Amino acid sequence: MSDLDTASPMQPERQLMTLEVNGEEHEVITEPRRTLVDVLRHELRLTGTHVGCEHGICGACTVLVDDRPVRACLMFAAQAEGTRIRTVESLSSGGPERPELNDLQRAFRAHHGLQCGFCTPGFLMLAEGFLAEHPQATKEEIREVVAANLCRCTGYQSIVEAIDGCATARRAGKER
Repeated sequence: MSDLDTASPMQPERQLMTLEVNGEEHEVITEPRRTLVDVLRHELRLTGTHVGCEHGICGACTVLVDDRPVRACLMFAAQAEGTRIRTVESLSSGGPERPELNDLQRAFRAHHGLQCGFCTPGFLMLAEGFLAEHPQATKEEIREVVAANLCRCTGYQSIVEAIDGCATARRAGKER
């Protein structure tokens, strides 16, 4: 009998699940009550997704689940089985040794859309999901969307400018 077959008050029940994260399948043995953010950070060592309020308010833990922004602190990892999960690590290419920023990350850098950086992964994933669904977004629509996440440093204007700059560049690239 394995530890997956038995549960006791001292040892919580654990289950095997398969999660597709950033295009790779991962088998994880964890408790069903574990949140997606905890499994991403502690089991898969994808620490770019940050834990802030743990109540779904701040947005620091935002990831894409089937291309839609989701608060990873409000979702059980077991609920994510059978979905496609993307974390902030999926945005850059070149690997951890020599990462190359994607266009959205470069726009955040160019427009000073980050200061302390704690909220940045959540804003990047929120923006990535939003721009995929709304490539023609106006600044007003962007401003409304970013209001869903909290930032204590930037005052949001630079974040809006970064997302708008990226959206404009993406539209210009598609028109060619």
